[in-house]
Amino acid sequence: MALSDPALGELVDRFGISTQFYDWKGRHTQVGEQTVIAILAEFGVDASTPERARAVAQRVRDDHWRRIVQPCVVLRAGQEGRIDVHVPAGAPVSLRIVGEDGNDHLPWQVDNWNPDRPIDGRMIGEATFGIPGNLPLGYHELIVTIGTHDADGSEADGGIHTTATSTIIVTPNRVGLPRRMGASRVWGYAAQLYSVRSHHSWGLGDLTDLADLCTWSASQGAGYLLTNPLHAAEVAGRMEPSPYLPSSRLFVNPIYIRPELIAEYHDLDQYDASLIESLRTTTLDDDPQALLDRDRTWQAKSQALELIHRVDMSASRRMAFTAFRVARGRRLEDFATWCLLSELHGSDWHDWPAELHDPHGAAVARVRREHADRIDFHMWLQWIADQQLSTVQSSGTDAGMPVGLICDLAVGVNGSGADAWMLNGLFAREMNVGAPPDPFNQAGQDWGQPPMRPDVLEQMAYAPLREMVSSALRHAGGVRIDHIMGLFRLWWVPRGLGPRHGAYVRYNHEAMVGVVALEAYRAGALVIGEDLGTVEPWVRDHLASRGILGTSIMWFETGPDGRPKQPQQWREHAMSSVTSHDLPPTSSYLRGDHVELRDRLGLLTESVDEERENARRERETWLASLRQQGVLEADEDDPEQVTLAMHTLLTRTPSKVINATLTDAVGDPRTQNLPGTEDEYPNWRVPLSGPDGEPVYLEDLYSSDRAARMAKVLRG
Repeated sequence: MALSDPALGELVDRFGISTQFYDWKGRHTQVGEQTVIAILAEFGVDASTPERARAVAQRVRDDHWRRIVQPCVVLRAGQEGRIDVHVPAGAPVSLRIVGEDGNDHLPWQVDNWNPDRPIDGRMIGEATFGIPGNLPLGYHELIVTIGTHDADGSEADGGIHTTATSTIIVTPNRVGLPRRMGASRVWGYAAQLYSVRSHHSWGLGDLTDLADLCTWSASQGAGYLLTNPLHAAEVAGRMEPSPYLPSSRLFVNPIYIRPELIAEYHDLDQYDASLIESLRTTTLDDDPQALLDRDRTWQAKSQALELIHRVDMSASRRMAFTAFRVARGRRLEDFATWCLLSELHGSDWHDWPAELHDPHGAAVARVRREHADRIDFHMWLQWIADQQLSTVQSSGTDAGMPVGLICDLAVGVNGSGADAWMLNGLFAREMNVGAPPDPFNQAGQDWGQPPMRPDVLEQMAYAPLREMVSSALRHAGGVRIDHIMGLFRLWWVPRGLGPRHGAYVRYNHEAMVGVVALEAYRAGALVIGEDLGTVEPWVRDHLASRGILGTSIMWFETGPDGRPKQPQQWREHAMSSVTSHDLPPTSSYLRGDHVELRDRLGLLTESVDEERENARRERETWLASLRQQGVLEADEDDPEQVTLAMHTLLTRTPSKVINATLTDAVGDPRTQNLPGTEDEYPNWRVPLSGPDGEPVYLEDLYSSDRAARMAKVLRG
């Protein structure tokens, strides 16, 4: 439906709300006015009536002139910029830029005359300045100094000046591929770490298992290992199983720590060492096929870690811990404080006493003093996790991987968690991120994550994004950004309306992509964007122009006629694979198990017979294509052979990065995640298994003929 008032149209343009879109069937769809008004409310805009919308629209127009200078300007290397400064009419103003290196750079005034404007009872003028194009890459401070004058021209207020600041961010034009990767293509595995257990794990795969998996993958010829997000989860109460719904994207989940590899473990007395081994045995299930239990693992492992934390560290270890605390700064202390408060009051900070909602308030400061030892424990956990994560990356690169570990960056966070508390005000609290209906999720998706407000991101000079990316790349050779469209737009779903009744909200993609590029460039890292689903071609072109790889999934690589693309038609600047963690393993897909599962759970909006026929037709089309390409024998339909043929086809594409899931390598038929479900399916709790349902441990991979056959195909 069309918006009822022009002022409402002005406001949706100002705040980047799209009122129309094309759905997955190509149908033009209008966003409801109720949705628009609800989203505007998250920006502090009351547009509930035409009169209020008009009043707010005028206020928003004037806000541009009330602000001395915009909070942030993002430029590309070599690009000159402009910035407007608003001052009392006739007041002198000067600008200087202090670079990261401490050197000064001087902007110059540009002829750009605008008439003075009355704002809040006084006349405000606008001056425009040029920003030099020779600024180095990095984050620089622009300082604006305004001197006020009386009517006779003398300096007013005894020479008092007004100052304001802005951040100038200079980003690289392209990220480029890691130097060690060169011009050659790399292949690697995608693994859900929690599911890859060894016989030394505590019920879940951990960072030591990940290091060993890197070493084994490198021995097979892999150039990287992609893992699920390792973001921090809850430390009290039920732990959210989804790694894509974390408490914080800035820190690591300590459930992945291997206690026995902490230096102080070896200084335990015999009693405590035996107690820790007893705790480990409580995490081992009598039924190896049982679902993974994070809560049981964390309950046991946290007790073990507390015992180790009590052991005195050597002087050098204490100094290293102190250096880590200094480097991670106030954010680490805030996170550790959230962990403590969640242990005291529950994991949802909205349920805490109101005085504890402000992380920098007096009540929280008092708690920090009273519980300093426990806060130290949670900071220590992050230090230990950081150390073990660094071992993962070195294990891969030392074994010859040109990239090493690729970490996954989730699209959002749990609104009740640490980031939402630490970064209070950044998130739109009454909204969830999701996705409109698509072929695999025909009711749409609500991911239960509050979106970041684009206006607050700009006010914070994109510091939260910078921290997220740099945290992901601390000990990694690359980062995969889940739903990279989130740097361009996100589907905001007003709570209570359902995912069908959302709308796209735009972000400053030039700034967001630029910050990602800058952090990756400085880390010498590879960036892969998950750009599946409804993505305009210009978005993929923009990402490719910045050196960010896209994502290609075989099942979706079809032409307008629905037939599979020829291998040479696939994208070069992409990570290409047959399937992903959000899709069934290939053997399961070939059997049509996904249709039966979704029908059983009531997730289909089309008839099951129609879905079965579509799946059969798709399967036959792909089998015919594989035979036409000469990678599958005419009468061959064995699931393993078809899976290998599909991966052979990957090696014939021009894609810079190709990927195989570890589930396909071992023939696991169960999907790790079924989007659109919560309790209906055991998402993120399925252990790695073989075709017969028997568990596959890390040690089993070393002698797996099936995995060896997959690696041989991927080596080409």
